[in-house]
Amino acid sequence: MRLYLMKRVAIGILLSVLLWGVSVAGLIIFGTANAPARFAAISDPFSAIEYRALPLPLRYRARDGARLSFREYPGSERRVAVLIHGSAGSSSDMHLLAVALQEKGVTVFVPDLRGHGANQPHGDIGYVGQLDDDLADFMAEKKATSPNAVWTLVGFSSGGGFALRVAAEASLGQAFDRYILLSPYLKYNAPSLRASSSDTKKNKIGSSAATVQSWAAVSTGRIIGLSILNFFGAHAWDGLPVIVFPVPDDVISVTRTYSWRLQRNFAPHENYLADMRAVRRPMHVFVGAADQLFVPEKMRDEFQSQRRDIPVFILANMGHTDMVIRPEAIGAVVADFRP
Repeated sequence: MRLYLMKRVAIGILLSVLLWGVSVAGLIIFGTANAPARFAAISDPFSAIEYRALPLPLRYRARDGARLSFREYPGSERRVAVLIHGSAGSSSDMHLLAVALQEKGVTVFVPDLRGHGANQPHGDIGYVGQLDDDLADFMAEKKATSPNAVWTLVGFSSGGGFALRVAAEASLGQAFDRYILLSPYLKYNAPSLRASSSDTKKNKIGSSAATVQSWAAVSTGRIIGLSILNFFGAHAWDGLPVIVFPVPDDVISVTRTYSWRLQRNFAPHENYLADMRAVRRPMHVFVGAADQLFVPEKMRDEFQSQRRDIPVFILANMGHTDMVIRPEAIGAVVADFRP
């Protein structure tokens, strides 16, 4: 009788483990999402940029031996800016801002982050933290040529969230003298993120009606499954895509999907409010009053709730992409650079 009960218990445990494994596998295999509808207000302005003066990509060597791309806009050795592009984007997206800064005498570097732009393959990295390591390697190489310059890190959208992540880090954060965040993405559940809907419901932004859309479709089921595996120390499937963007098929520089590990790295740390508290260098935030993805007043409240010394400037009539496209927004950012 005792042996029979032990067998029953063993079978029960085995079936439970098997059911658990099947459930997790089902979440990872079937818990995916299709790309959202085209978001013209976010992507179309980039296609209108005049790229004839775009510098050719150069390469620097990362610690793993990879040759990663960046663009250089030479200027003064006294002021240097590093610009970080947004999600699904590339260094070319920051061209107009880079040119405007260069015209004011600032030397500008614009890297394609790993998994983006001229860096293949797209949409994945080797581990969470590799983007941080890549930037540290880039800075180690470039700072040696301008050790006495004032270095500013400027991040747009997800690049702004990444810049906040960098600023909060004890070592890498000290590589820059100041930070400028342009419409930074903070977290999927941050109060500043506008509620989105695939059925294009209407929402008021200022005095005009705007369609509330999603810039990214998230594979929630897969993320849950991968998070469970990560809890038990399994990371073999972290390279699977969990986010898909509505980017055009005929533009080779854009990135269509993000893996689980890239999505986690190209953002602030999990506790983004703690990142704000950890910033040790001057930081300014700019966001458009008509931003289609973020609520500017709530973004200001989030930063001010943690750091009264980090001002958030709300630019009238500016949408999300306008922050790196429109002359009014670019002018405000350029004016923030001290002589």
